[in-house]
Parts: sequence; C-alpha cells; structure tokens
Amino acid sequence: MKLAKKKKTEEPELEPLCCCEYLDRNGEKNHVAACLCDCQDLDEGCDRWITCKSVQPETCERIMDTISDRLRIPWLRGAKKVNISIIPPLILLPVFLRVASWHFLLGVVVLISLPVLALWYYYLTHRRKEQTLFFLSLGLFSLGYMYYVFLQEVVPKGRVGPIQLAVLTCGLVLILLALYRAKTNPGYLRNPTSNGSSLSNSQIEYLNGKGQEKTRGFPGADMSGSLNNRTTKDELKGSSKMVAGSPTKVKEDWCAKCQLVRPARAWHCRICGICVRRMDHHCVCCVGESNHQAFILALSIFLLTSVYGIMLTLDTICRDRSVFTALFYCPGVYADYSSALSFTCVWYSVIITAGMAYIFLIQLINISYNVTEREVQQALRQKTGRRLLCGLIVDTGQYNRGFLRNWHQFSTLGTHAFHHPAEDIV
Repeated sequence: MKLAKKKKTEEPELEPLCCCEYLDRNGEKNHVAACLCDCQDLDEGCDRWITCKSVQPETCERIMDTISDRLRIPWLRGAKKVNISIIPPLILLPVFLRVASWHFLLGVVVLISLPVLALWYYYLTHRRKEQTLFFLSLGLFSLGYMYYVFLQEVVPKGRVGPIQLAVLTCGLVLILLALYRAKTNPGYLRNPTSNGSSLSNSQIEYLNGKGQEKTRGFPGADMSGSLNNRTTKDELKGSSKMVAGSPTKVKEDWCAKCQLVRPARAWHCRICGICVRRMDHHCVCCVGESNHQAFILALSIFLLTSVYGIMLTLDTICRDRSVFTALFYCPGVYADYSSALSFTCVWYSVIITAGMAYIFLIQLINISYNVTEREVQQALRQKTGRRLLCGLIVDTGQYNRGFLRNWHQFSTLGTHAFHHPAEDIV
C-alpha cells in the first residue's frame, strides 16, 4: 500500500494594518479617511428627511451600524473602534450645564430635563436588551467635570484649604478604585460541559436530590442513578425536565440560553447574556455575588465625597449661610458667571446624589432582609412578598435569618467557593 501524501494548504497571511486602517464589519480593509465614502443609507435617509418623508426604522438602524463601525481612532496595528454611546455625555453635559448657568429659569429647565432624558434612554436600552456604555461614560465624566469645575472656579476663591482639597481628591480616587473593582466578574456561571469538564457539585446535588422541599433554589426530586463526568448538556437538560412533581421549578432553574442548571438565587442577565450567581441587578455593570460588596462600597464613598464637595462649594459661593439655606436661597449668585456655573453644578450634584442615596437605601434594606432586587421584583409580580412601609421594604421570607446573620452572610460573599446553607439548596 502506498501512503497518500497530504498537501497542506497554507492560508495567505494578512498584510499588517497601519495605524489608520481597519477591517470593517464586512471583513474588508478600510481607512479612517474614507469614513464619509459609500454612505448610501445615509444619503437615502437625508433625501427622505429633506423631502419630509418618513425614514424607515431599518434604514436608521443601518445608518447607526455604519456610523458605529466607522467611528474609529488611529492605533497601533489598526484603528480601534470607539463605542458611540460614550460620546453624547462628553458633549452634552458641559453644554447643558453652561447654558443652565446663564439664567435661573434656564437652570430649572435644564436640570429637570437631564434626569428625564437619562431615564428615557435607560428604558429605551433596557427594553431593547442592549449593552451601552452611556451611563458609565456619564458617571465617570460627571465626576471628572465636577472636579474640574471645582478646581477652576471654587478653589481660586481662597476658601478651600489644601487639606480639604486633598480629602476631596482622595475621595474621588477611592470612588474610581471601588468602581474598577465593581466592574470585575460579578460571578458569571460558565457551562461546565462546554469545556469538557465535570459537573459542579451543585448541579449533581440538584439532579440527585431526593424528597426535599422546594424553595427558589434546586427543586427536590427522586431520581435513580447518578451523573458521571461524561454527562452532556443535552442529557442534563433532559434529566432536569424529568424531575417529578416540579415542572415549573425545573423550567425556572434550567437556563436554555446558557445550557446549564442555575444554583440557588442565580439569574440570567439579559443584558450581559449570561447567568450570574446571586444576581442583584444590572446598572452600569452586572451586580452579583462577587462584586456586590464593591458596589455598596462605591456608593457609600460617592455619597460621602459628593456631600463634602457640595458643602465646600456652597460655603465658598454663598458665604455666611448654612448649606441648606444656601442651596435654596443664594442672592446674587447669577451675577457672576463663575459662581453661577458652580451653583448649577452643585444642583446637578444634588440631583445625582439624591438618586444614588435612594439606591443606597434600597440596597441597605435588601441586605438587611437578605433579598436581591431580582427576588424583590419577582415577589412583587407574583404577589408572594410581604410589603412594609408602603412597599419600600419587601420581605420574601425565603432567606431572611435575622439582621445580624443577613449582614454576616453579605460580608462573606465571594470569599469562599460556591456554598449556601442547607436550607438554600433544596
């Protein structure tokens, strides 16, 4: 027998890209200087807009896709793509705040419009299940711009000492460090069968559990046999569907998108597209078991730093008045543009701080009752939770073990491998 010689086809190597070149969404080489070329969708949209004709939603989506694909900056080994959602806050926030500094009525209109626009954009992206960097960009740029105005307009007036400025600067740095920690892995659940590894103990316990009472965690069932390390995700899915007496609970615990069985209190984040251990909510990042503490720390440091900066600014531009009085009555503040801009930034900071304080209060209440925001929302929809203080407190009663034990459990989140008390895993 003659052995046939196998010819290996070598793929041609791609030419290296210069700093201004990139591969577009069609896989073709393009140049940043040609960002305005071949824009048929944009031309069609402009023609229809000029002739007062409606633009189709599909055309608008193609235009936004083209803009987001061509919006790049020169970089080593190819131009880097810039997320278009980070740009509006960098432009609109300084413009709006400076316009609001011209007159008291303009300030009222702008400061009311900004939260309304932010909430509208939030519900728009949340409904479409889109990931966006808009709110992260807005938050970081707001911190930087408020600090810039403080240095340029407040510190030169001579009322802020070097120690006070150092304390405020340290607070800002600590906020950024806590945010960086909160942006890390919140506790993503990976499919163990995708890498050929064995099933986790929680999944084996879920499928082999017998006669245990159901809670939100794993449903109890009688199953013969055990799972070996070669169990595939299809077999796991089929087995989970055959659990007797708990079809609804099995459907809740099996995630068809991630193809895994969720442990107790885990949820699928539709924004991140993956399941998260003990998921609380998704805002600028997904908050779960591994970064919930960092999120609370970032909120607390932000509130302290923001209140301190507001007090220093009001003490500078409205002298000889208390902070609360100066916030609502500061005569002559609009006579000087520098003071007017500082006063407008103070009110913008107050609005943001009030919103963050409400979120912080809800978080403290939820931790005290050992519930997550996702569990609260589900309890309200299913009318299974106990509502207190006009709905401000929602006690599901599933994991509440008392104030001290709840806070102790929260303080130890993410410090050990996945482990829950016996009553949580059923």
